[in-house]
Amino acid sequence: MSAQPRRGRFITLEGIEGAGKSTQREAVAACVREAGCDVVLTREPGGTDIAERIRGLLLDPANAGMHGDTELLLMFAARAEHVQRLIRPALAAGRWVVCDRFTDATYAYQGGGRGVPTARIAALEQLVQDELRPDLTLLFDLPAAMGLARARGRSAPDRFEQEQQAFHEAVRGAYLARAQQEPARVVRIDAAREPALVAACTRAVMQDYITRINPLPDSGAEPA
Repeated sequence: MSAQPRRGRFITLEGIEGAGKSTQREAVAACVREAGCDVVLTREPGGTDIAERIRGLLLDPANAGMHGDTELLLMFAARAEHVQRLIRPALAAGRWVVCDRFTDATYAYQGGGRGVPTARIAALEQLVQDELRPDLTLLFDLPAAMGLARARGRSAPDRFEQEQQAFHEAVRGAYLARAQQEPARVVRIDAAREPALVAACTRAVMQDYITRINPLPDSGAEPA
């Protein structure tokens, strides 16, 4: 009987608009591949056909008047599809999943930005994800004004990018609070620096993580 594949690892990238998550995602994936593991790159909201359609609703500036509860439920509807159709199957097959945003973004944007009570988000998190949580989260952090200037300079702003700076300051504050609450999982990376320096820091964090979870040579130990 062949051995079951080891469960893959779930890595998430978080940060406000313009933090450079998409740019650094390939650096994370490269570290995983160099460690000899298969990697799936995905994003939220999105990642599957249905979730991508929901993403369109959420980001469309024409939907500026969307109620906060509608926004929250759409986020978790997309996430439910993403988790069941892509994330869980990939992890079960031993593949690593690298995701541009996940539930920390909901605590930041809908919680910090919109003022949705944390308990309501946590209830939906449990319903949709059960025990599934990221193994490691990289938080790319920079001042809101800098991030917005970057985001708005690259393309037409989406519904979230059109929000006032105060909204994004609140989102950033919620992200930093999450990092403080879970320092073992969330690693803050200074994203205000040049992309090459951010990439070097990202690679260092990933290489340290991979070294820590891999068994020592000839030890026979399993990763934590």
